[in-house]
Amino acid sequence: MIQQYLHEPAGLLPFLLYFSLALIFLFVILGFVMFAILSERKVMGYMQLRHGPSHVGGRWGLLQTAADVFKLLIKEDIIPKLADKPLFIIAPVIAFAPAFMVLATMPFTDRFQFADIGIGLLYYIAISGITTVGVVAGGWASNNKYALLGAMRAAAQMISYEIPLVMSVVGIVLLSGSLNLNDIITAQQEGFWFILLQPLAFIIFVIASVSELNRTPFDLPEAESELVAGYHTEYSGFRWAFFMLTEYVYLFAMSALTTILFLGGWLPLPFLEFIPGAVWFALKFSVVVYVLIWIRASFPRMRADHLMEFGWKVLLPLALANIFLTAIMKEILKLI
Repeated sequence: MIQQYLHEPAGLLPFLLYFSLALIFLFVILGFVMFAILSERKVMGYMQLRHGPSHVGGRWGLLQTAADVFKLLIKEDIIPKLADKPLFIIAPVIAFAPAFMVLATMPFTDRFQFADIGIGLLYYIAISGITTVGVVAGGWASNNKYALLGAMRAAAQMISYEIPLVMSVVGIVLLSGSLNLNDIITAQQEGFWFILLQPLAFIIFVIASVSELNRTPFDLPEAESELVAGYHTEYSGFRWAFFMLTEYVYLFAMSALTTILFLGGWLPLPFLEFIPGAVWFALKFSVVVYVLIWIRASFPRMRADHLMEFGWKVLLPLALANIFLTAIMKEILKLI
């Protein structure tokens, strides 16, 4: 019945249905964010030989994130006297909205996807870049030198690492012959997962995605040891929570995209086809999330100049070499 309404022409009922599904999905994402923050704290705690949250909500600290969210909700919303008030207010929304929008084209299973468009991969890359506009706007509107420095770092970092990120997936587009995320998964069903055919692209993609997420060791825009809190120095309460929420929703989105592009999405391992596709997607997705947490707990922050140098002098040439090798490999396979 729902499928029937979704394929009907534009009208009030399909709109309300889409809106309701999006709202439910938003709460699912927020649930993931709360779990991810708690999980990250616990995992990093054990990696660093400490317990992590262990008081609020029992010995596992299960309600610690909920308590933090409640604290942010009731905190005073302070706007600096000399800030650009309208831009200061809207910047967190500009940063957060694209993080949720990119999930529209993600095929979580063969039956669960909001929009199956032919350029799903291009859509993700294009929309995710808008978040930096919100970050730069927030930093500039704060009228604070530390916030502005953090915003400028965020823009420079996005420009430097968006290029290798896009270049690394060109090999996958060449092999699958499509920008549609469903077609990319189907191409892996007919052959091997792309992590086996594109190992160099996978490494470049993961490094560039960590930089795009502004997570350690690439968290230069909010380097607390240098810039107080970076681009959100002047933010407090729920507006600050919006920026944090953006980071973890992108963690969800980037982990899902990595699962789709390199790990076959919902496709099962051989002889284990009886396990539902949703379970396979969740397992692969969880592995990617914990690898990103592991990276955060293991590496120190890079210097800003080293970060730029690594992006332009190492990742970009490797990404271009990967495209060249993939094209040669595809032509050789055609001849065979």
